[in-house]
Amino acid sequence: MRAGPLRHHCAIHKAEQITRPGGGRVESWTELVKVWAEITLPSGRVAVAADQLTAEITAEIRIRYRTDISAGMRVIHKSSTYKVEAALADNDQTMLRLLCSNVVNP
Repeated sequence: MRAGPLRHHCAIHKAEQITRPGGGRVESWTELVKVWAEITLPSGRVAVAADQLTAEITAEIRIRYRTDISAGMRVIHKSSTYKVEAALADNDQTMLRLLCSNVVNP
């Protein structure tokens, strides 16, 4: 395995439910870990949903294999935020492929 392609320093965040003092809960994102990653250039897609055009930018992010990464988490790189849609391990369990969509207003 070469370390060369893993040149982007990213933070992976997970959602936590925080109880408010007056009752109720609010979702908060906390940093789980910082990793080195390879981010492929995002590709765009436009789809019609409920009679509206929705734009979605997808990216593939590769990191070293970890067991604590799952769908629903977020990857933050510089000013871009991606939502992990799927985390796929390779056969040797040396790399993890994160299939992501762009988060518009994080």
